Amino acid sequence: MARNRKHQSAAIRFGPALKALLLCLAIGGSGIGYVWQKQQISELSTQIRRREARIIEVREQNDKLRKQLATLLSPKYLDMRVKELKLGLVQPQPAQIWRLTEPAVEPAAPVPPREQQYAADQDHVLATAMTK
Repeated sequence: MARNRKHQSAAIRFGPALKALLLCLAIGGSGIGYVWQKQQISELSTQIRRREARIIEVREQNDKLRKQLATLLSPKYLDMRVKELKLGLVQPQPAQIWRLTEPAVEPAAPVPPREQQYAADQDHVLATAMTK
């Protein structure tokens, strides 16, 4: 004789409902995760565009400042400012300019093998003293 549904265990009655609930949660969670990820990608692309625009701005400002510095350091501009401020400065005569030659770099003298060994021994003594 067939048993009545009232006598079935709770696990058998709620099993399919529980499986359906878990499946809905998995699908819903995946959908929410997908939308969140797309939003994050959108925000990052906006940040990248803003920062690239800022880089272009800063590069243009650097070029402008570089040109301004070149202008301010030009001899023509400096002469004009000297006259404007009445400093009384003039170009030096060629006889007043001293040209200094750069000293030649001499290669280091080779260290005799005996001194190399002494230096190595001293390094070893110092290293052992520091570890103690």
